[in-house]
This record gives sequence, C-alpha cells and structure tokens, in this order.
Amino acid sequence: MFSTFSRSWELVKQSFNVLKSDRELLLFPFISMIGVILVTIVFSIPLFFTGLIQNVANGENGSNATSGTSILGYVLLFLFYLVMYTIIIYSNVALVGAAMIRLKGGNPTVSDGLKVANSKIGHILGYAAISATVGVILSAIRDKNNILTSILAGVISFAWNVLTFLVIPVLVVENVGPIDAIKRSGALLKKTWGEQIVANGGIGLVFGLISFLLIVIIGGPLLLLGITGQSGVLIVGAIVTMILIGAIIGLVSSALSGIFQAALYNYATTGESNQFFDPALLQTAFKPKG
Repeated sequence: MFSTFSRSWELVKQSFNVLKSDRELLLFPFISMIGVILVTIVFSIPLFFTGLIQNVANGENGSNATSGTSILGYVLLFLFYLVMYTIIIYSNVALVGAAMIRLKGGNPTVSDGLKVANSKIGHILGYAAISATVGVILSAIRDKNNILTSILAGVISFAWNVLTFLVIPVLVVENVGPIDAIKRSGALLKKTWGEQIVANGGIGLVFGLISFLLIVIIGGPLLLLGITGQSGVLIVGAIVTMILIGAIIGLVSSALSGIFQAALYNYATTGESNQFFDPALLQTAFKPKG
C-alpha cells in the first residue's frame, strides 16, 4: 500500500514536470470549464420555466412528481449531460493527445491537441452518450431519497470512474470506439489499479487541501474585514478572490490528471521511458500483477 502510494506520487510529481514544459496544456481544462459554465446557464433556463428546479427545491423527485414532469426532467438531464460530457471529453482528448506528443519527445501546440480531438469526434460523441446515460441512471437512483440507494449510487459512480479512468488515452492512441475503449480501460485496470486509484485520488485530495488553505488564508481575512467593516467592496473582493483561487487550482489539477492518465497508459502498454520519468520507477510501478 505504502509503496504504491510512494510510486504514485513520484509519478504525479514527474507529471508536473510535463506541465511546466507545456503550460499551454492548461488551456484545455480552461476551455472545458468555460463550456460547462455556459451549458449549465443555458440548461438552467428551461429547467426554471418548466418548474423542475422548483420541484427539486420542494423535494419533489421522480417518485412523487407527475410522470410527465419526471420524464421531461430526465430528458433535459440527459441532454444536459450529453452536451456537458461532450465538451469535457473533447477537451480531455485534446489534452491527453498533446501530452502524448510531449511524452514521445515532440513539442505539442494547442492546435496539435485540437487536431487529435477533431479526429476522434465521432468516438467522443459516442462516449459522451454512454456517460450521459450512466449519469441519468445514477441521478434516478439518488432520486429515491433513500440512504441505501445513495450509497449504491456512490459505489457505482466510484466503480465507473475507476473502470473508465484510461478511456481517454485509449481513444487517443488506439483506433477503437467508445465501448471497446471502456473494455480496454477495464483490461488495463488489472495492471494499473493501485497507481490510478491512489494517485488520482491523491491529486484531488492534495489540490483540494491547497485550495482550502489558500481560500482560508487569503479570502478568509478579506471576507472577515468586509463583514466587520461593512465594506461591500471587500466582501465582493473576497468572494472573487476565492473563486479565482479555486478556478486556478482546478485548472492545474485537471491538467495534471490528464497528463498522469497519458503517462499511466503509455508506460502500462509500452514500458518506454523519456526525460520526464524515472525508468526504474516506471518499471516497478507497471510490472504485471501476478
């Protein structure tokens, strides 16, 4: 366990070296973030005017709302997930595609990453549709307002995230569709499960902690001064500062996760090394499980 954690974090740190060499990789999660915000705003309008937001606020879920409202809600939810996942997956494919070029010794540009994503647009839409379907199913399970179903949804969500962790690099490198990519990711899970779970979970944990500390240290005092001094400017400044801190850290975390996926896939399938990663570390981390 501890050796897996140590290896994983060494790989994460070495992945950060890739990001330092190609800071433009941050543009891809930025595109994803802006796209998700815009999609959320657009879909909030029909949800508001159809009364679905009010139903959720009043605790009316699929079990006690009218069947028409429930069906309409799930249709809108599927469309929302479909558009949102298309944007996210497209951006991640572009990110991983550019990272793959760097890992192979190239000097990728933003245009290179977008070319990779454009060439995989059909598979991206297919994978987005599958992800949207899973999202709607999980939402329907959670709508039961039962602690057991909530736990079940959490377990399924975790298992799905682990199973599909390497789908993006598979889509980038291998000429397969989304279903085969999911199967391939699951097959690679036998080799990489320790590294991918510990390292990816660790990325979220550490960056979440960093974000929390920076918000408390920087945004907290500004907010406190604004409240005690009844200064609207300081209050707004504190809120904006906290949002910016969270956004910047989120961008770095997302970029680092994509690079790590590329490295994890590349070395799990080829065993090759380059200037960014320690060959001995990779040989140990990706040796076949018994």
